[in-house]
Amino acid sequence: MKLSVLSKKLWCVRKQLILLLTPLLFLPLLFTLPEKEGKCLYVVVLMAMFWCTEALPLAVTAMLPICLFPTLGILSSKTLCPQYFLETNFLFLSGLVLASSIEEWGLHRRIALKVLSIVGVKPAWLILGMMATSAFLSMWLSNTATTAMMLPIANAILESLFGDLETLKQKCKSREDPDSDGINGQCTVKLHPLPSEPMEKQILSTERMDATEQTDRRTAEEIRSEAEYQMNVWKGFLICIPYSSSIGGTATLTGTAPNLIFIGQLKSYFPDCDVINFGSWFAFAFPLMVVFLFLGWLWISYLYGGLNTRLCFKRYDERAQAEARARALIEEDYRKLGPINFAEGAISFFFVLFAVMLFTRDPKFVTGWSVFFKKGYVSDAVTGVVIVSILFFFPSQKPSLRWWFDPQASNTPYVPLLSWKKAQDSIPWNIILLLGGGFAMAKACEESGLAAWIGGHLQPLAEVPPAAAVMLITAFLATFTEFASNTATIIIFLPVIAELANRVSVNPLYFMIPATVGCSYAFMLPVSTPPNSIAFASGHLMVKDMVKTGFVMNILGILSVALAMNTWGVAMFNLNTYPEWAHDGNNTAVVTDVHLSSVAWLNGTL
Repeated sequence: MKLSVLSKKLWCVRKQLILLLTPLLFLPLLFTLPEKEGKCLYVVVLMAMFWCTEALPLAVTAMLPICLFPTLGILSSKTLCPQYFLETNFLFLSGLVLASSIEEWGLHRRIALKVLSIVGVKPAWLILGMMATSAFLSMWLSNTATTAMMLPIANAILESLFGDLETLKQKCKSREDPDSDGINGQCTVKLHPLPSEPMEKQILSTERMDATEQTDRRTAEEIRSEAEYQMNVWKGFLICIPYSSSIGGTATLTGTAPNLIFIGQLKSYFPDCDVINFGSWFAFAFPLMVVFLFLGWLWISYLYGGLNTRLCFKRYDERAQAEARARALIEEDYRKLGPINFAEGAISFFFVLFAVMLFTRDPKFVTGWSVFFKKGYVSDAVTGVVIVSILFFFPSQKPSLRWWFDPQASNTPYVPLLSWKKAQDSIPWNIILLLGGGFAMAKACEESGLAAWIGGHLQPLAEVPPAAAVMLITAFLATFTEFASNTATIIIFLPVIAELANRVSVNPLYFMIPATVGCSYAFMLPVSTPPNSIAFASGHLMVKDMVKTGFVMNILGILSVALAMNTWGVAMFNLNTYPEWAHDGNNTAVVTDVHLSSVAWLNGTL
């Protein structure tokens, strides 16, 4: 049998081979390490391999702890199973339920079109509008849902600006025939635009064709150059949406799974830590998101042709006519939504109430409303579940008071803002299982002593100054998550990072927060995140486009995180000190300055 044929056959059964060979390959871990630590590490390595290769579905791998930890004598099932539905899962669930109600009544589309009508239609401003809208929506919706919703809006705007993408590609290749059909021909929409009236599309296309026939006396080279510019702008639009969705998800605890895993593992390792909640995380992560989003906008606009003098000066040319058509399309689509209805108004109210109550429960810098209840009893999960429970009985149409007093008056049909069937269909239950698997793994690492054992072998890293360690941790996890799920990445590495911080007497938040945020900075490959895959699946981006753009985005993200941690992060979370809640039970309370710790590391005293 030829080697090429054999390799193809092996590739076809690669998942089965991984499932069979991985347990055998790592079997020596059971015999070469301390008993309990070796067994725990064996399970962790198996799960890491299955997660990274997706040999099993992610959710199925997340349930392996229930099978393996009790049978290997690491953790009892009575202790293990409750880890799959901690209060963090309920906070995540409440965010998902609220997001499904927003999608049900189309409020997200109204928000997107309104923002785009405000920022203007010049390419750079439109890219900024796309990024700001995507980032805001992904704070509350899933990154995947935000990308899937925003891409059709972007395509519809781009078609009104530049015409059909296939025609643009023909113009880019044309060097000799300035009067080719691709220039003056009618545009054919092959992407997935927003729903709109057919006549509107025909009018826009006809106007574009007539204007081109009357004014286009450019040479073939000028036409090709303009088409290449338009193609670049098109790529910029497609690539900015998944990137900004990933960035926006970091701003809230419910925005992305790694944030929730962080808060869950933080409470598991350091039960006395009450520094991080929804409000304090938002106060730290939202400015970081804004800084990174602005830097990302500058880079994407520079790379894809959006930054030029047209931002400051008006010109009356073909581009100006295309921009006018794009503005008309946005305004027309927004007009078709009509005035805001009762359901949209109610969802907006509960959305704002949800955010305000989470922010003000215990904001740390002022007294929150949680003081009215028994200390430690009301958490963010309680707040979220209270708000979203109302959605299942609050009416979606304005109740008719006249019906109560007039026997002949018709009653408004009762339809709640959200049905359980809709919520059940839209909630990714596999992610909830994945969160539970991460918490179960973290609990086992803690109980078996594996985290402490690994931390002891990371002693050489103690010689790295903390500020440099923050950048190294962010860079490492941002690179690793390019090839593996961000959820799996944070589950695998966060226990080790927490133990490392303890070993070197650094505030654990100083290492754990950059690790958590860095897991969401996967920009370089289509397979890195579902939003990247959705944008790449449009067929108009190449891998080299994402690598070229994403590499610099990763660098900007690492620098932004380092800036945040060493400026307002230090002030907010008192990161210069080693807190009392981070001490082991056997240690007395000591407060150690980070800079003094660095000197001690260099002397080898820790």
